[in-house]
Formats: sequence, structure tokens, C-alpha cells
Amino acid sequence: MDRGEQGLLRTDPVPEEGEDVAATISATETLSEEEQEELRRELAKVEEEIQTLSQVLAAKEKHLAEIKRKLGINSLQELKQNIAKGWQDVTATSAYKKTSETLSQAGQKASAAFSSVGSVITKKLEDVKLQAFSHSFRNSPTFKSFEEKVENLKSKVGGTKPAGGDFGEVLNSAANASATTTEPLPEKTQESL
Repeated sequence: MDRGEQGLLRTDPVPEEGEDVAATISATETLSEEEQEELRRELAKVEEEIQTLSQVLAAKEKHLAEIKRKLGINSLQELKQNIAKGWQDVTATSAYKKTSETLSQAGQKASAAFSSVGSVITKKLEDVKLQAFSHSFRNSPTFKSFEEKVENLKSKVGGTKPAGGDFGEVLNSAANASATTTEPLPEKTQESL
């Protein structure tokens, strides 16, 4: 290819800041008159195309604005649509999906941990309330009287057990004894209470 055919594809050096302008002028002196004329025509043609494209772009933008106005689309709505579209594009990425999945799993684990801690705290509070109630109930005259009756009953039905045994065991033993015996139990008098 000769210089005329290359046109804009030529790679003439562009002068850097501070470079001697005379060196650039000498490059144009090496072009023939014909080559220079061809480049000037090409320059005018490109400038004209740029001007035409700018006018077409301005007309298209004006037409676009008119269509949006007729549809009732304003800048705020357009911004909302752009944000929604942008968010949709973000959520479609694999990085977002992986992050979302990881955060979801972390949330589930944290929820399970909080639930477990909550259950433990609830259980402890129930134990404390039960102990407080049990302590106050066991020290009440009604419970002591009931406990004595159960101990007396147990000793009559199933033999004696040292005092201070587990109350649950005493109740189970009494229940088992009363379920296996068919003989009616004697009623206590007021004195034995």
C-alpha cells in the first residue's frame, strides 16, 4: 500500500508536549501535493460526517424525550427504572448469588444458635422458678402434711424407707403399691395427721 491508500491508518508520530513543532512541519513536507490534497478531502469528509451524526443524535434525543413525555415517563421514574434494572443485573451475577446464599446460611445458623440459647435460658429460668416454687411449696405445712401421709402410706404398703428419700421415688412407689394392692387403705384419724 502506498501512502495515499493508507489514509487515516498511517502511523505518523504525534508530537509530544515540548517537542519541536518544526519536526512536525517537516513531516508534511515529505508528503506530495497529491497526498496532502487527498488527506484534506478526507479530513473534510470526516468532519462533515461527524457534524451529520451529531445532528442525527440530537434529533433522536429530542424524539426520545417527546416519546417519554407522552408516556408520562419523567426523570424520577427513569431513575427508578434504571436502579431496578441495575439491581436486577446485580442479583443475576454469580457473586451476588454466592454471597446471598452464604449470608442466608449464616442467618439460619445464627437463628438456630439464638433459638438454642433462648431455649437454654428459658429452661434455666423455668428451673429457677420451679426450684423457688418447690422450695417454698416443700416448706409449706400442706406439703409437709402430704409428705408425711405418703411416707406413712408407703411404710404400711411397701415397707420402710429411710426418711429424706426422693419424693418422686416415693410417689412412684406409692402409685405402684396402690395399683397392685386390692385391699382398701385404712383412713387416718385426725391424730395421725
